[in-house]
Amino acid sequence: MPDMLIGQRAGDTGSSLFRVSRAFLKALFRLYNRWEVSGQEHVPASGGVLLLANHTSYADPPIVGAACPRPVNFMAKAELFEMPVLSGFISRTHAFPVQRGAADQHALRRAVRLLNSGEVLLVFPEGTRSPDGKLMGLEQGAGFVALVSHAAVVPVGIDGADRLLPRGKPVLLPAKLRVRFGPPIDLSRFRSQRRSRDVLAEVCEEMGAALRSLLPERRR
Repeated sequence: MPDMLIGQRAGDTGSSLFRVSRAFLKALFRLYNRWEVSGQEHVPASGGVLLLANHTSYADPPIVGAACPRPVNFMAKAELFEMPVLSGFISRTHAFPVQRGAADQHALRRAVRLLNSGEVLLVFPEGTRSPDGKLMGLEQGAGFVALVSHAAVVPVGIDGADRLLPRGKPVLLPAKLRVRFGPPIDLSRFRSQRRSRDVLAEVCEEMGAALRSLLPERRR
């Protein structure tokens, strides 16, 4: 399963694909994985929303996309857009490429534009999947996007995705799945400050603490 499966801006040509994908995944996770979703009321009904989720599995993007009450846009690793069939699919479902391992200024600017236009964007601020399931340090790009866009920043804790789709396994397993949306993170005190590395590090600490509060002890 690739990094991206669903995500669509409402009203675009791919919205039917989004609705079908989302309905299928919701039914799959409900019946096969007995998923529990809580805190959806914390996602504002309108305006830009930056979803921050922990990352343990390739299944994480479709899990959050299916659980979120609003259509979701995604960042996807650039390598996926080199695969002809997959590239067409994920582009239609509003994934866009990001170069990992470096500050991709183009992707960051696109993320800010999406949020400022009132859309929902999901990012995995750890930058890659956690090898042991525990939350790793957050990359500062997510903090930069949060401060520049002024979007609501909503943490999302995912538990069970790495058992649902373990590394090296090509099929989904019937693992219990939990998704928790937390209250928006108050970053107002940072917005008037210069966006230095130290400030962004503090923002990441704040966001990391919010994420950890949504995860079971073994994931923190």
